Amino acid sequence: MNIEKYRLQIERYIQILTLRYDVKREYLTLGIPVFIAFMILLTAVLTGHSFVTDEAAAGVAVSDEDAARKAAYEALVAEMEAAEAAERGEVIPAEKEEVEPEPDEEQPKDDLDHIMVFAILVAIIPYSLDSFLEKKKLQKREVAFSEFLYKLSELMRGGIDPVKGFINLSKTNLGAISSHAQDAASSMVLGRSFDESMHKMSESMKSRLVARYIDVVVQAAYTGGNVADLLFRTSEDMRSVIAIQREKEANLKQYIVIFYLAQGIIIMLTYILSTSLLPLIQGVGMEMLGGAGLSDIDFERGFFHMIILNALFGGLIVGLITEGEMKHGFKHSAILIALSYVACVTLLLPAGAGGSYMINVISGDGQEVMGGIPLQDPIVFNVTDMDGNPAANTFVKLSINPSGTITSSMTEDDGTMAVTPIPGSEDGTYIVTATAGESKGTATIIVKGFDD
Repeated sequence: MNIEKYRLQIERYIQILTLRYDVKREYLTLGIPVFIAFMILLTAVLTGHSFVTDEAAAGVAVSDEDAARKAAYEALVAEMEAAEAAERGEVIPAEKEEVEPEPDEEQPKDDLDHIMVFAILVAIIPYSLDSFLEKKKLQKREVAFSEFLYKLSELMRGGIDPVKGFINLSKTNLGAISSHAQDAASSMVLGRSFDESMHKMSESMKSRLVARYIDVVVQAAYTGGNVADLLFRTSEDMRSVIAIQREKEANLKQYIVIFYLAQGIIIMLTYILSTSLLPLIQGVGMEMLGGAGLSDIDFERGFFHMIILNALFGGLIVGLITEGEMKHGFKHSAILIALSYVACVTLLLPAGAGGSYMINVISGDGQEVMGGIPLQDPIVFNVTDMDGNPAANTFVKLSINPSGTITSSMTEDDGTMAVTPIPGSEDGTYIVTATAGESKGTATIIVKGFDD
């Protein structure tokens, strides 16, 4: 099987299509990936994927709270009846709990923001990779063209005219510009002028720097005089310009490090806020404008969206500052988005279905206390994986409803976690919710006033 033969045929067909239909690289590297990303998002929406909404989160929280309150109330009534029966010497048989079958309802798929991140990466990675490779090729062409000018000046010093010297050089290995030089030399052999052939070469190389020096070469060839010395000085000048450009880019690379460190600092700050400060603030349960409580706001997902957007636009700014064109920032955007997504999924919120745990209350459930004071005995949760193994050093988000103060924390080596919340001052049943991954466990606190 002749692989080289098929490779040449494919290149030929691509060249024919490009010339006939004026197909630009951006159609393949940007247009097609963007279309694929759009189809991914459209398919996700049509199959039921959506964003997490405050209404849906609030609805789930209210239903869980009502169910827990009802269960706590029924347990309290049963305990009081058992105590009265014990005083009368009666024995009440334990009633079997009726387990109501859960309705077989399809749960909403609230992972559209995760899918959108993947769609963005699909859209920008091919174009960013192509831009990066094209820039590397362009730099090699510019260096090779400066060397070509030097060789051409040496031939002209030997008495060879520019056209003949160009044709002779095209038969040698000129590195990254060999194919461009051969095409231009073929045009000269077929009778086209030196001016036309050189400008055609300039267009094929797609370099503003090369185009500027090709104009110098053409003008020197037609004006006459000591063209060899002029080409030599042009070659040296082009090398100096290339060196200055490389030095400038090297000096600006420090800004890339600064932007990457800044993105990491933002992620760490949001992690600290989510694990330390926000749980304390959310526990207060104070009312915001419109009657929405702080405990109903999904800060973690909001932080996630903010970090991803900052990675996208921050990468574009890096490309604009360091390389002069925003399109060169897509590669930084892709890297920052990928790293930020992994960090957010690991530290801030679960991806998709998330980790599954079993969360049970070991002790401290159903305590009766006065409002506004800490519990006498802590509530102890036990967190295990689905196989029953202790989930050590697992972050557990804690909240208390309808009001109160509580702090999230990590589990111990044995998977347990003790917490001493402070419920609000109003009478009623308070629900303590422990969340690990996508799993939840609840405990109840019954607050009674002094008159009760």
